[in-house]
Amino acid sequence: MFDTVIRGGRISTAADTFSCDIGISDGRIAALGTDLGPAREVIDATGRWVLPGGIDSHVHISQPSGEGIVMADDFESATRSAVIGGNTTVLPFCLQESGASLRESVQAYHAKAEGQCYTDISFHLIISDPTAQVLGQELPALVRDGYTSFKVFMTYEGLALNDRQMLEVMAVARETRALVMVHAENYDIIRFLTDRFEADGKTAPKFHAPSRPVIAEREATHRAISLAELSDVPLMVVHVSNREAMEEIRRARQRGLKIFGETCPQYLVLTEGDLDGLDMEGAKYVCSPPPRDLASQQACWEGLQQGVFSVFSSDHCPFRYDDPQGKLVPKGRSSFRWVPNGIPGVGARLPILFSEGVMKGRIDINRFVALTATNHARTYGLYPRKGTVAVGADADLAIWDPERRQTLTHDMLQDGSDYTPYEGLEITGWPMTTLVRGRVMVRDGALEGTKGSGIYLPRDISAYA
Repeated sequence: MFDTVIRGGRISTAADTFSCDIGISDGRIAALGTDLGPAREVIDATGRWVLPGGIDSHVHISQPSGEGIVMADDFESATRSAVIGGNTTVLPFCLQESGASLRESVQAYHAKAEGQCYTDISFHLIISDPTAQVLGQELPALVRDGYTSFKVFMTYEGLALNDRQMLEVMAVARETRALVMVHAENYDIIRFLTDRFEADGKTAPKFHAPSRPVIAEREATHRAISLAELSDVPLMVVHVSNREAMEEIRRARQRGLKIFGETCPQYLVLTEGDLDGLDMEGAKYVCSPPPRDLASQQACWEGLQQGVFSVFSSDHCPFRYDDPQGKLVPKGRSSFRWVPNGIPGVGARLPILFSEGVMKGRIDINRFVALTATNHARTYGLYPRKGTVAVGADADLAIWDPERRQTLTHDMLQDGSDYTPYEGLEITGWPMTTLVRGRVMVRDGALEGTKGSGIYLPRDISAYA
């Protein structure tokens, strides 16, 4: 007898679409077929899509964010929102603060997450202080322990690495077969323009966008790709917002380099104009890179359609708006420079792409699965345990009602923030039931599972490394 059988659903993977029942035992998919026999629980999925649970490989949770600033989500609230939005695995970052041991930073994040998660989790590393100790000992040991991807920044005070430091990190990645992720924006361009705007009295949130122009992202993307080519390492360029940066990735791929791209919901449905709100309302949309224009939105859709972008992530980086420790931090009123940088989105990612992509005919259901689950698992060393519907895989499943229509509101997402930048967006399609390793966490849109159900996942070397 199976623990659970899901009957009558339409199944889609990154490659195939078919109708069958799914038999689940001991948290894994044990059978695909018809007339599977008895089960302790039967879930009727007639008229609905049964898809691999989403994997969001770019989220920030409980991350130090500057003096007087507190991130809105801990692991309990962030993974709750994730599972409500059809996700079954999230990959947050462990930030190494300057001067800190990388191993101790990882242990601190594990302590924050222990017993708190609704979804499964795994950690990327953020390398902010590439000392000889970190590069020679801690980082190689952590890769062997299953932390097989790490991120470097080309901007932000205290995080930005220079080219020599990036090459040193990439050399370790080459030796250990780790995957490097990069936030590509030119720090000096941003600092130069920010100083100029402030000198001219242009300090409102709307000036955040022109202080980080497309050219700053395009130049840094080209430079990061050049460093990766020299180092002979695979590179994931995260949160790409525009055509110029996307074309740098396309050209690199056409030359046979292992360069991968990611984009996010904010670059599909928001624009620079959203930052031009009354008083501090524009602060709700401050993220980096910033949303661009309608032509950039179209370019990002092309990147998703044509395979330039292999993954679609949220870059969930939440702060409360009406909070002096969030977007309304006192220094933020003096200049956009000090507004906490990031927006919530882990719960909204899948519904936005399903509605705007699948239901509007921009992408098919198989590409949706690839962009939101399968490619994440392959890229970050979780496949085939995660990211597909196959015998032996974890029973991480989201059952979608493709016809459900509703207006997106913050209350639906159940995160720790007090707003969503996607408020009022008309959505068609919603993940009504979500199972994590065979356990029903969300049933008919309502949270049913308990925190602590999620587990930590050490990862294999990336399939692309």
